[in-house]
Amino acid sequence: MRTNKIHQYLFFLFVIVCSFFNAGNSNIYIQMNFLLISFIFLLCLKNKNYIAHLKNFLFKNKINLLFFLLFILYLIFQLIPLPIEILKIVSYEKFNLLDKMEHSSNLFSMSFSPTDTYFQILNYMTILICIFVIKMIFYDQRHIYRFYYFLALLGAIHAFLATFLYLNGNPDILFLKNTPYKYSSTGLFINRTVFSIFLIFCLICGLEYLKKIVKTDFYKNKDNYFKKIYVRIFIIFITIGIITTFSKLGNFILILTILFYLFHNYFIEKNSNRTFSIILIFIILLDIFILGFYFGGDKLIERFLFLSDDFVINDNSKSISRLDIISFSLNQFKNNLIFGYGAGGFENIFKINFINNDILFANHAHSDIFEFLGEFGILGFVLFILSFSKILVKKSNYNFNFNLLLIIGTMIILFDFSLHIPLIQILYVILIMFSINKVKSNFTQSN
Repeated sequence: MRTNKIHQYLFFLFVIVCSFFNAGNSNIYIQMNFLLISFIFLLCLKNKNYIAHLKNFLFKNKINLLFFLLFILYLIFQLIPLPIEILKIVSYEKFNLLDKMEHSSNLFSMSFSPTDTYFQILNYMTILICIFVIKMIFYDQRHIYRFYYFLALLGAIHAFLATFLYLNGNPDILFLKNTPYKYSSTGLFINRTVFSIFLIFCLICGLEYLKKIVKTDFYKNKDNYFKKIYVRIFIIFITIGIITTFSKLGNFILILTILFYLFHNYFIEKNSNRTFSIILIFIILLDIFILGFYFGGDKLIERFLFLSDDFVINDNSKSISRLDIISFSLNQFKNNLIFGYGAGGFENIFKINFINNDILFANHAHSDIFEFLGEFGILGFVLFILSFSKILVKKSNYNFNFNLLLIIGTMIILFDFSLHIPLIQILYVILIMFSINKVKSNFTQSN
């Protein structure tokens, strides 16, 4: 086996481990992700060709990398214990809270959850190292489509397991606690919307694989011919997995993605790939059959009404709606406008404000944009955005894949918290990098 394949398979193993442990969504898993990707990165540094790829990437993106490092330093600043007089200036909200409490120390960090902020720093460092690794080992178009095939396979495995468990009543197994989503597919993930977003990324990888191999000589290889058949099977399982999550946002993005591909294939590429169009239409029909016929027409309509129930102010003091949580997170952003309340600090700040209530609870804002703004403040958020400014302002980046991913990202960041989940963050960044990647194409070789 070639050295490059070994490193790629190690990276695949990293993604597998992350996906099998609730998408890396806990402090211990974040630490594990950081150690695994750091180990892979150090192995890659032993290869001179990889180092050359990395140096080229660093040279071309030095300004953006500088902003990202400033962003990391800013998060570290949120952790540094500050004299109470300085804290009063940079975080009056926390100063006001401490002023009401008895405290012997005169040094406090501005973060409302220093431990979580520390692990979030590790998480963002993990994402940066992931970017370095993929730039080092996925330098050929064949390598990118190897990743697409892998993620489609991984998504199919997760979807099959999740659907199997769902059809058997979603029993609790070991560390899997399926009680909150007894009547929907979640598999090894705790949240059904996060699971559906993960499967959406897997579906995109499967569709990209199929779309490309038909247009090239790549499919003439016998092994790749069978892989094309396998990917179609993967897509069926993934689609069923997304549908049976019954996540309104996930199902809405599913139909939006398929329609986006159909529009591009018919009107941009002038239906140059009829087989691909048939697959897309089949997914829509499968969707309608499962949601509309098997589970009832109301399920089919609900996906387009994903804002109807969640974005309503709840007058019931014993429950809280998504809009209530978003409104609360917006107020916290206003209270910590410049410097934020610390990465990963939302859960603590929620508990502090609802300290006498043991019923209401939220560990995410249900709107990534307001949570990011609250965590980082205006200063940190600007540094974060500037880290990706080159990607956003470069006109040549706005191709089909990039536009689709931007639409999906916008839907998530406005109406969900999935972009706070480590695996979703990692996969989203990888797919963005692949969509704007300018690499040599060589599909005639063995995959």
